[in-house]
Amino acid sequence: MSWSGFVRVGGVPHHAVVEGDGPVCVLSAGLAMSWFDWDPVVPLLAPHRTVVRFDRPGHGLSAPAAVPPSAAGEAHRIAGVLDALGLQGPAAVVGHSIAGFHVEAFARLHPSRTAAAVLVDSSVEEHAHVPAAPAVRTAAARALGTALGAAGAPAALGPLTRRTVVRLSRASGGDPAPPALVRRCYATTRVLQGALLENTHYRAVAAELLALRERHPLPDGVPFAVLAAAAGGACWLDRQRALAERLGARCEAVASSGHLMMLDRPDAVAAAVLGEPAAALRKRG
Repeated sequence: MSWSGFVRVGGVPHHAVVEGDGPVCVLSAGLAMSWFDWDPVVPLLAPHRTVVRFDRPGHGLSAPAAVPPSAAGEAHRIAGVLDALGLQGPAAVVGHSIAGFHVEAFARLHPSRTAAAVLVDSSVEEHAHVPAAPAVRTAAARALGTALGAAGAPAALGPLTRRTVVRLSRASGGDPAPPALVRRCYATTRVLQGALLENTHYRAVAAELLALRERHPLPDGVPFAVLAAAAGGACWLDRQRALAERLGARCEAVASSGHLMMLDRPDAVAAAVLGEPAAALRKRG
C-alpha cells in the first residue's frame, strides 16, 4: 500500500503518508519535526507493517492548529487520523520526544486500539504543573509567530535553524532531508507558529499526562519499549530508565545515537517495533 495526501481531523487538514503492508504502525515525530524525518526507518518497517506517518497541525505540511495542544487531544488525534484512513484495528504507536507524551496518552485513552508502544528518546517530566493563564500564553505564541512571520524570519532563518538543530541533535552527521522539503516546510510562518504553540504548552501537556496516569491505567498485555539515546548522558539515561519502570516497559540505551534516533539508529527503532534485536534486523536487511 502506498498513499500520500490529506485527511481532515477535528476540522483541520492533516498531511499523512501510508506505506507498506501488514499490522498498522503509527510514527509521530517530535516538536517541530516532520514526516520525512522517519524516512530512514520506513524501509525497515514497510515490508512487515502498514506504516502511517502524519504531521500534527502546524508541522510538516499540515494546516495550522485550531486549538492548543493537550495530552488527550493528541491521543484522540492519533485515533482520528487512523479513523480517517479507515484503519480501525489495534496499532503499534511510536512517539519521538514530545510525541512520547502523546503515545502514552493514546495507550491510556484508547487501550483497545493499542497493539504496542515505543517511546523514542521521549520527553520526561516527573513533576510538571499546569502554567497559569493558558489562553494568554496561546495568544502570545500566536502573536510572536505572526510578528516574526511579518518580519520575514521564517524564510530567512527557518531552514538554517532546522539544519542546525538536526546537526546538534545527532551523534554524528548532518540533516539528510532534501533541501526543497526543508524550505517548503521551515520557511513558513505556519510551521514556526506550530512549534511555538507546542513549546508554549509543553508543561501543560506533561502535567495533563501525569493526571491521566492516575485515572487511566495502561492496557494489560501491551508491550511497551523505551529507547534512550546513550549520547544523552548518565542522568538522562537514569530518567529514561525510571520512565520505563513507571510504565512497566523494557528500556534500551541505544549506542551511537543522539536525540534524533530515527536518523542515527533507524535499525534500533525498527527492531523495537518488530520485537527483534537490531543486529538481527541489520543481518536480514
